[in-house]
Amino acid sequence: MHDETYDFVIVGAGSAGAALANRLSENPTNKVLLLEAGPWPNIWSSIPVGYSKLINNPKYNWCYSSQGEPSTKNRSLPVPRGKTLGGSSSINGLVFVRGQSHDYNTWAQLGNTGWSYEDVLPVFKRMESYDGGDDKYRGRSGPLRVTDPDETGLLYETIMSAAQHVGIPRNSDYNGENQEGIAMSQATISKGRRMSTAYCYINTIKHRKNLTILSDAQTSSLILEGKKCTGVEFHHKNKIRQINASREVILCAGTINSPQLLELSGIGCPDLLKKVGITVKHELKGVGENLRDHYAPRTRWLIGKPGVTYNDKARGLGLLWQGLRFVFQHKGLMANPIAPMRAFVKTREGLEAPDALLGWVPLLYEPNYKLSKTSGVTCYAHAMRPESTGSIHINSQNMTEPPTIKFNFLSKEIDIDVTLKAIRIARSIMTAPIMERLQITEASPGPNKVNDAELLDWAKEVGETTYHPVGTCKMGTDKMAVVDHQLRVHGIDGLRVADASIMPTQVSGNTNAPSIMIGEKAADLILAA
Repeated sequence: MHDETYDFVIVGAGSAGAALANRLSENPTNKVLLLEAGPWPNIWSSIPVGYSKLINNPKYNWCYSSQGEPSTKNRSLPVPRGKTLGGSSSINGLVFVRGQSHDYNTWAQLGNTGWSYEDVLPVFKRMESYDGGDDKYRGRSGPLRVTDPDETGLLYETIMSAAQHVGIPRNSDYNGENQEGIAMSQATISKGRRMSTAYCYINTIKHRKNLTILSDAQTSSLILEGKKCTGVEFHHKNKIRQINASREVILCAGTINSPQLLELSGIGCPDLLKKVGITVKHELKGVGENLRDHYAPRTRWLIGKPGVTYNDKARGLGLLWQGLRFVFQHKGLMANPIAPMRAFVKTREGLEAPDALLGWVPLLYEPNYKLSKTSGVTCYAHAMRPESTGSIHINSQNMTEPPTIKFNFLSKEIDIDVTLKAIRIARSIMTAPIMERLQITEASPGPNKVNDAELLDWAKEVGETTYHPVGTCKMGTDKMAVVDHQLRVHGIDGLRVADASIMPTQVSGNTNAPSIMIGEKAADLILAA
């Protein structure tokens, strides 16, 4: 028996779900319920460097992990996902990257009408407030504040010059006309505060009378009447509740939880569902398939010149100074994205657009993001549009049991090739003559690892994801597609998916900005229906 009826029920208040809830509830006649499995964000979420406190906190993070596979030397990799309002936008590294026009044009070419770059650019502009760049490409008055870090100094200047030395140009706005080049990272930070979707999209509208927000409310299943989704079942305050959706249910639970919820509800591959004892209600073989992520080996470089990296600047009394800088100036270590500098590069001639990303972290860190006692720089390097795909599938009928995550990294030769070339480009930058003034030494992979076989072995041994999973409820027209170009689940009325899981291919960079765009675009599609 249903407790109550809403027009729209949104499952997941993350990057996409929060944006969607905001836009749907702008019309006071729309009665909207937003369900979030986690709590409201805590104080660490508002502080940019707070990700180091939340990355392993099970109260605010699902703390998933992948299966060990040959591509990772049988290592299980951490797969953090935000479990709080704002989702991963509340615990991520705060870097703002839209991706390339090529990414979205590819989606459109796959049969997804309305998802070309020309189609999504107005949505990107509408959602952001950014002071730089060209008005043709950038938004000025959206809810999401985007800024340029004000980090300067010898380290960044030297790396910039080294990149130019090897032919990588500077780029004043990689979210503008052209992505290629090296730049300081644009970030979802303003005056020292994290600009999560919880803060930018929900905090200002949480008192709307037509919007109900329930935190600590984990959805256990969709309610299906034949081939129509009519509501959801969820657990809240030790009670099992059912809510009716008179118009639509929209899954915004993310790349891991959205396919998990579909499978728990009997939507997916029949053989898999039967194996765990779930009655098949609708066959969709693509649910949980097409998993993609960025697999990134982290190169590590020792810096002999004192006072250059945060390993030196945040040590002892320096840490106190960083705290004071943050409180009074909104600057320094605590006010930065995790990687304040990045380069989008081409690994071979003839490419229309960059295919690899390098990112610099101005310090060396140990597990759990603790500062290393050794001064240095971390530079990660990875293919931006991997073709290797994996899967996410449930193991039981229990909603609290984590699904099995298999990435299948580096299973395509092109991914291996681009990854190795990206590592070599990173090495060429970090060993350029001008870098000598930093007294730099290669720590990992180490100068003794020269040939492809050695570098690949090292990459498998140390690589991690960049926490950008996508694709498990992909949008498209083929037999493995889960949603159509309007994000409607194939064969089920009243049900859509709107989050990173719908991406048919990976975007060229971080996934938070595209996920918010998907939430905004979903609102347009729903309101136009």
